[in-house]
Amino acid sequence: MRAIVITRTGGPEVMEPAERPVPEPGPGEVLIDVAAAGVNFIDVYYRTGAYPQELPYTPGVEAAGTVAAVGDGVREFSAGDRVAWANVQGAYAEKAVVAADQVVPVPDGVELADAAASLLQGMTAHYLTRSTYPIQAGDTVLVHAAAGGMGLLLTQVAKALGARVIGTASTPEKEKLAKDAGADVTMNYDGFADRVRELTDGEGVAAVYDGVGAPTFDGSLASLRPRGTLALFGAAGGAVPPFDPQRLNKAGSVYLTRPSLGHFVAKREELLERAADVYGWVASGDVKVHVGHRYDLAEAGAAHADLEARRSTGKLLLIP
Repeated sequence: MRAIVITRTGGPEVMEPAERPVPEPGPGEVLIDVAAAGVNFIDVYYRTGAYPQELPYTPGVEAAGTVAAVGDGVREFSAGDRVAWANVQGAYAEKAVVAADQVVPVPDGVELADAAASLLQGMTAHYLTRSTYPIQAGDTVLVHAAAGGMGLLLTQVAKALGARVIGTASTPEKEKLAKDAGADVTMNYDGFADRVRELTDGEGVAAVYDGVGAPTFDGSLASLRPRGTLALFGAAGGAVPPFDPQRLNKAGSVYLTRPSLGHFVAKREELLERAADVYGWVASGDVKVHVGHRYDLAEAGAAHADLEARRSTGKLLLIP
């Protein structure tokens, strides 16, 4: 089978297409024919070494496909079932073996490409808006990178919960995408904290959902209302340097958290609940998945280059 293999950390060029033996599912595992794999910024963190990963490995932590075979002891799935997974490496391949307790069913009415495009970011949007800072109807929230795959989903979920959404984006074209997804107000990043204050009559927002990191961190803190929450769930623009916690006090006794999806789906029942909600949104049309571009598996390097250079909008997929 074809797979992408990383033998050293570095730029997009370290992702090399290779032929690998078809893996066999062991006890408690399923073998999946991959229909589509999601491209996420966490893949970049692993590829560059920002997140340690034993080498060599096949990257990609999100995909959907069809069960080809099951190992001993697997009762929940059987060959032919449509399934997806997130937070497990190995998605950039034609086939992958995944522990059955990490796999979720894909319901009828959800295309496999949409299933791959929505699971990781959809569950991230779910925990951010339901658990990290539970949005209340009437809240105003700030979503950074609102035209990216994560931002578009987050905007739609926040709107469904009754929030007023302010979104940032780097170009007028991206601002329009965020507006089309439901953002009430969009703006570029220059001076965004001052504009947020103006839009909230000086009070600030209830929450900032920030996956950008260093370039937006100071402005995000300055955008919060007293006792507001800054959910720093990524660092696409670079890691935030160390800072004095006293700044949280001066900003209005605000909260800072650095959440990660793995801690919000650690129990199988929670994983199944969040995945079911996400796919329910997709099936009903309450959340629309915007796939910005599809790449052949061998073009994984180009997909990463586009993602890092901000040349993309919406979700990027690899199609084996």
